[in-house]
Amino acid sequence: PCHVHFLFSKTTQVRICRKTQILLHRIVWSFFFLVPIVALEKNRGEFMTALRNPRILRIMICTAVLVSANWLIFIWAVINGFVLQASLGYYINPLLNVVMGMVFLRERLRRAQAVAVILASTGVLYLTVSLGQFPWIAFSLAFAFGAYGLIRKVAPVSALAGLSIETLLLFPPAAGWLVYLYATDRGAFLHMGYGIDLSLMASALVTAFPLLLFTSGARQLHLSTLGFMQYIVPSCYFLFAVAVYREQVSAAQITTFFFIWTALAIYSADSAVFYRKYFRLSK
Repeated sequence: PCHVHFLFSKTTQVRICRKTQILLHRIVWSFFFLVPIVALEKNRGEFMTALRNPRILRIMICTAVLVSANWLIFIWAVINGFVLQASLGYYINPLLNVVMGMVFLRERLRRAQAVAVILASTGVLYLTVSLGQFPWIAFSLAFAFGAYGLIRKVAPVSALAGLSIETLLLFPPAAGWLVYLYATDRGAFLHMGYGIDLSLMASALVTAFPLLLFTSGARQLHLSTLGFMQYIVPSCYFLFAVAVYREQVSAAQITTFFFIWTALAIYSADSAVFYRKYFRLSK
């Protein structure tokens, strides 16, 4: 998913958009974004039923902690200059999804898919080694979001109801913290101009909407397929950095990019052939 702190200039980030405030605003405005959607949803009874179910509530507490931890680690990494490790985390995450799908959900890869996994793994491993140190930030990001995707796939609750419950659970502490910051004149909202205020509010759209699509896809697709689709995001970051910001690209990044997109091409072609044969035989 896109992240709202990219909307801020580097100077503004240093001055007021600290990691905690960005995270708190993401939670609060996502809650206000989802409330009217749930209220207008025909199956809004599922939301109340899930809230009264202790088992589902425990699952939602776990996923709420995982997704908020992922947000916080990413924000901290970007603000503190660990952008490469943050990017690497989103390259590792799809591989972790494939592994989790095979281990926990007994998903099996066809031969071409296995080749694609090996190619992608080779590219990620090469980029990891090129860093010269253990990328704990990248692995923390990958684990948090990978575990979140796995649990949401098997959780007995829809994408909308589940995400609404997650934001509801996170809303009270987040709102309370923001009130405290505002009361002590340390809050960014309403203090730094309309541009910052609108950007913070927009965090709801770039947080909740992509997560809704992700959790919906996670429930309908194999986790391994979902994992490979996630390579599109960091690859787009790569292309955007080169084409728009004219950033210098290392040989390791180019090599990783080549391996991953070759793997994506193989995986996609194999899936297209398989499902074409499947639908032909099912007629």
